[in-house]
Amino acid sequence: MLFTLTYMVSYITRINYGAIVAELESISGMSRNQLSLALTGSFITYGIGQVVSGIWGDHASPKKLVSAGLVTTAAMNLLLPFCVAAWQMTLVWGINGFAQAFLWPPIVRLMTNLFDEVEYSKAAVRVSCGSSVGTVVVYLLSPPVIALFRWKAVFWFSAVAAGLMAVVWAGCAPDVPPVKRACAGEEKSVRGGGLFQPLMAGIMGAIMLQGALRDGVTTWMPSYISETYQLSSLVSILTGVTLPVFGIVCFQAASVLYRKLFCRPPLSAGVLFTAGAFLALFLYFFSGQNAAVSVFLSALLTGCMHGVNLILICMVPPFFKEQGNVSTVSGVLNACTYIGSAISAYGIAGLSEGLGWRFTLLSWCLIAAAGAVLSFCCISPWKKLFHTETASR
Repeated sequence: MLFTLTYMVSYITRINYGAIVAELESISGMSRNQLSLALTGSFITYGIGQVVSGIWGDHASPKKLVSAGLVTTAAMNLLLPFCVAAWQMTLVWGINGFAQAFLWPPIVRLMTNLFDEVEYSKAAVRVSCGSSVGTVVVYLLSPPVIALFRWKAVFWFSAVAAGLMAVVWAGCAPDVPPVKRACAGEEKSVRGGGLFQPLMAGIMGAIMLQGALRDGVTTWMPSYISETYQLSSLVSILTGVTLPVFGIVCFQAASVLYRKLFCRPPLSAGVLFTAGAFLALFLYFFSGQNAAVSVFLSALLTGCMHGVNLILICMVPPFFKEQGNVSTVSGVLNACTYIGSAISAYGIAGLSEGLGWRFTLLSWCLIAAAGAVLSFCCISPWKKLFHTETASR
């Protein structure tokens, strides 16, 4: 519960900017490209921070790293409403992105040390659901908060949530000792390849594509709905609630898919990517006809990507537990998500403005199809490397 609440607050204090970007676009006088710079910057710094946090998380106190992240993100959420220019927003939100990176890899390390394999699989799903709950909170409460107190209050309320969570975490969170350095002959990663092998390169590529779709659709879906169906920005923001609700369902479905049917992460991810490609194609053909159908298909699409994220980000790192670099692997893989997110945050803004939403929707289908191909190509190498471990699970 503590890990889930912490991860929920991390989303409240990170996706709030993306949730109200449609409102900012309508009242700030800044263009979509200008406003997207802060999103792109935060995704880049978050990705870099994931690698740094991952490495530190294996050799420093995970509890202290999470505390530092919560305190810093509270400060950045307090500061952002005082920014009056796009470059100031980009700077503050970039620092926020780096601070956010010090939450997930240390939490993964804590879970792998405190839980056995069965408990970890269940905990990974529940903690991941915290991200969807946090997203629901942001998209559900942002419209009334904006209507009553204006957009700045969204960030101030978020800062309070992070500050309170930092206090709870400092008082209640467990800690684990640093990983002991292995002998020279034992430092090689799994089967002598670890992260530096074609298999992991393929998985990283699939994760990038997942990140581009998951965060790209989540960020810009309200703008798409607002422009395509001429709805107000506040109403379009409210439609964003459906995305994380479906995300929670898809987390559970992806877990069952992985544990009961396919067992191998690349195969499970490939199936979810394929479903996402068809959903994006349906969204392309039905665009402009019915707002509810578009929201429903967008929600299912992001739900599939949440499932891919669960499989590739949460279920892969425990395979590296014996090498003592679970946090490092988790950080590097999660960083790949936000390389894709950074590209999509700016790319979708430019694509939708330059070529229109229909072409943008078609690009979502192609991204999902490419993710499916990459995932399926990783199945055979994964089977060769991890056959014993997978069978035991």
